[in-house]
Amino acid sequence: MTGNIWAYRLTVGRLEGTDLVGYAVEAVDGSIGHVDKHSSETDASWIVVDTGPWIFGKEVLLPAGTILRIDTTERKVYVDRTKEQVKNSPEFIRDKHLGDPDYHRSVGGYWGDAPLGRF
Repeated sequence: MTGNIWAYRLTVGRLEGTDLVGYAVEAVDGSIGHVDKHSSETDASWIVVDTGPWIFGKEVLLPAGTILRIDTTERKVYVDRTKEQVKNSPEFIRDKHLGDPDYHRSVGGYWGDAPLGRF
Protein backbone atom coordinates (compact mmCIF):
# COMPACT_ATOMS: atom_id res chain seq x y z
CA MET A 1 0.00 0.00 0.00
CA THR A 2 1.26 3.44 -0.81
CA GLY A 3 0.45 6.68 0.94
CA ASN A 4 -0.38 7.32 4.56
CA ILE A 5 -1.64 4.20 6.37
CA TRP A 6 -3.31 6.50 8.94
CA ALA A 7 -5.51 8.34 6.39
CA TYR A 8 -8.88 7.21 5.07
CA ARG A 9 -8.97 6.42 1.35
CA LEU A 10 -11.10 8.78 -0.72
CA THR A 11 -13.21 5.80 -1.86
CA VAL A 12 -14.18 4.54 1.62
CA GLY A 13 -17.64 6.10 1.56
CA ARG A 14 -17.28 7.54 5.03
CA LEU A 15 -19.66 10.30 6.04
CA GLU A 16 -18.11 13.05 8.12
CA GLY A 17 -19.23 12.79 11.73
CA THR A 18 -20.40 9.17 11.48
CA ASP A 19 -19.97 7.34 14.79
CA LEU A 20 -18.49 3.94 13.92
CA VAL A 21 -18.70 2.50 17.45
CA GLY A 22 -20.64 -0.76 17.34
CA TYR A 23 -20.17 -1.32 13.60
CA ALA A 24 -19.25 -4.90 12.67
CA VAL A 25 -15.79 -5.30 11.14
CA GLU A 26 -15.21 -7.69 8.24
CA ALA A 27 -11.82 -8.88 7.00
CA VAL A 28 -11.55 -10.22 3.45
CA ASP A 29 -12.10 -13.73 4.83
CA GLY A 30 -14.73 -13.18 7.51
CA SER A 31 -15.87 -11.30 10.59
CA ILE A 32 -13.26 -10.08 13.08
CA GLY A 33 -15.36 -8.22 15.65
CA HIS A 34 -16.80 -4.76 16.15
CA VAL A 35 -15.55 -1.18 16.44
CA ASP A 36 -14.99 -0.25 20.08
CA LYS A 37 -13.44 3.19 19.50
CA HIS A 38 -12.33 5.31 16.56
CA SER A 39 -10.48 8.48 15.69
CA SER A 40 -10.94 10.72 12.69
CA GLU A 41 -7.94 12.98 13.13
CA THR A 42 -6.46 14.11 9.82
CA ASP A 43 -3.65 11.73 8.82
CA ALA A 44 -3.91 9.97 12.21
CA SER A 45 -7.20 8.05 11.95
CA TRP A 46 -7.80 4.55 13.29
CA ILE A 47 -10.34 2.11 14.70
CA VAL A 48 -10.01 -0.17 17.72
CA VAL A 49 -11.60 -3.54 17.02
CA ASP A 50 -12.83 -5.71 19.86
CA THR A 51 -12.34 -9.23 18.50
CA GLY A 52 -14.47 -10.81 21.23
CA PRO A 53 -14.04 -14.56 21.65
CA TRP A 54 -12.52 -14.96 18.17
CA ILE A 55 -9.01 -14.27 19.52
CA PHE A 56 -9.75 -14.40 23.23
CA GLY A 57 -10.99 -10.85 23.66
CA LYS A 58 -7.97 -9.19 22.10
CA GLU A 59 -8.37 -5.61 20.91
CA VAL A 60 -6.48 -4.46 17.82
CA LEU A 61 -5.73 -1.03 16.44
CA LEU A 62 -6.31 -0.76 12.69
CA PRO A 63 -5.12 2.34 10.83
CA ALA A 64 -7.75 4.01 8.63
CA GLY A 65 -5.73 3.06 5.53
CA THR A 66 -6.66 -0.60 6.06
CA ILE A 67 -10.34 0.25 5.65
CA LEU A 68 -11.69 -0.65 2.24
CA ARG A 69 -15.20 0.73 2.70
CA ILE A 70 -17.80 1.67 5.28
CA ASP A 71 -21.41 0.66 4.80
CA THR A 72 -23.63 2.85 6.99
CA THR A 73 -26.77 0.93 5.99
CA GLU A 74 -25.36 -2.44 7.12
CA ARG A 75 -23.33 -0.77 9.89
CA LYS A 76 -20.19 -2.58 8.72
CA VAL A 77 -16.57 -1.63 8.21
CA TYR A 78 -14.71 -3.69 5.60
CA VAL A 79 -10.92 -3.96 5.84
CA ASP A 80 -8.59 -5.21 3.13
CA ARG A 81 -6.63 -7.56 5.34
CA THR A 82 -7.07 -11.17 6.44
CA LYS A 83 -8.15 -12.57 9.78
CA GLU A 84 -4.67 -14.04 10.20
CA GLN A 85 -3.05 -10.62 9.72
CA VAL A 86 -5.38 -9.15 12.34
CA LYS A 87 -4.66 -12.02 14.72
CA ASN A 88 -0.89 -11.50 14.32
CA SER A 89 -0.98 -7.70 14.64
CA PRO A 90 0.81 -5.93 17.49
CA GLU A 91 -0.98 -6.31 20.82
CA PHE A 92 -3.15 -3.35 21.81
CA ILE A 93 -3.52 -2.43 25.46
CA ARG A 94 -5.76 0.62 25.77
CA ASP A 95 -4.18 2.19 28.89
CA LYS A 96 -0.67 1.62 27.60
CA HIS A 97 -0.90 2.26 23.86
CA LEU A 98 -3.56 4.88 23.14
CA GLY A 99 -1.65 8.04 22.24
CA ASP A 100 1.79 6.36 22.40
CA PRO A 101 3.76 7.52 19.31
CA ASP A 102 6.20 4.57 19.46
CA TYR A 103 3.32 2.10 19.46
CA HIS A 104 1.67 3.94 16.55
CA ARG A 105 4.94 3.71 14.57
CA SER A 106 5.09 -0.02 15.28
CA VAL A 107 1.47 -0.55 14.19
CA GLY A 108 1.95 1.63 11.11
CA GLY A 109 5.00 -0.39 10.15
CA TYR A 110 3.17 -3.68 10.60
CA TRP A 111 0.13 -2.67 8.53
CA GLY A 112 2.12 -0.70 5.99
CA ASP A 113 4.25 -3.76 5.27
CA ALA A 114 1.44 -6.34 5.45
CA PRO A 115 0.24 -7.28 1.96
CA LEU A 116 -3.35 -6.54 1.02
CA GLY A 117 -5.80 -9.39 1.45
CA ARG A 118 -7.21 -11.19 -1.55
CA PHE A 119 -10.72 -10.25 -2.66
